[in-house]
Amino acid sequence: MNQQPNNPLHGLTLEKILTRLQQHYGWDGLYQHVRVNCFSNDPSIKSSLKFLRKTQWARDKVESLYIDTFSES
Repeated sequence: MNQQPNNPLHGLTLEKILTRLQQHYGWDGLYQHVRVNCFSNDPSIKSSLKFLRKTQWARDKVESLYIDTFSES
């Protein structure tokens, strides 16, 4: 099995990352950290996932926020 011990996102889906961030920050807080309209205009997990899957720069920011927020370092 391909192990990635130094990758803090290993084993996490984008949906799990987004859901945990939304629970932690709420939509307004998430929008304050990552300024994308899918977090402010009628936000939902489904619409946000659709946007993040096709917009790499936004996905990178969300993943970075997850690491900064929940990293055990």
